[in-house]
Amino acid sequence: MSGKRHESLIKTPKQLVIVLVLSFAVPVIVIILLANLATSGRIYDEETKSPEAVAKRIKPVAEVNMATAGTEFKEPAAGAPQAQAVAGKADGKQVYESTCMACHGAGVANAPKFGDKKAWAMHLMHGTEHVYENALKGKGAMPPKGGNLTLSDAEVKAAVDYMLGAVK
Repeated sequence: MSGKRHESLIKTPKQLVIVLVLSFAVPVIVIILLANLATSGRIYDEETKSPEAVAKRIKPVAEVNMATAGTEFKEPAAGAPQAQAVAGKADGKQVYESTCMACHGAGVANAPKFGDKKAWAMHLMHGTEHVYENALKGKGAMPPKGGNLTLSDAEVKAAVDYMLGAVK
């Protein structure tokens, strides 16, 4: 090893104090200057600062009217999107075509396809009542009544009978 002794750059207490002060002051000054640079150039007029303008910007999108809670259901306004409803008392084929075919026609989410005997055999081994129950209450990815809650239980059962009739 060399005989040269290791020496520090800071030799006096005065130098130590100066280094400590600068190591704190320089980053603080840099942060202040960067913050000033980032916020400079934004001029807000008095209109955007007014309480009315602020209230308008933070206004909720919707409000709940508790005064009408518990009142009867009203029909949607004209032109509003409505659920697909089958007019009047529908037969099984109409219900299938309006509601069930979207999934059972293509086998979406492992739904048994219309007319596929193998796919329906697994469901039929539990009995027709079990298939009715699945159609009415939903099972797996299928929502209750196939997602059309406007259907009566009899209409759903008619659609099930129509689909089962194709595999018997």
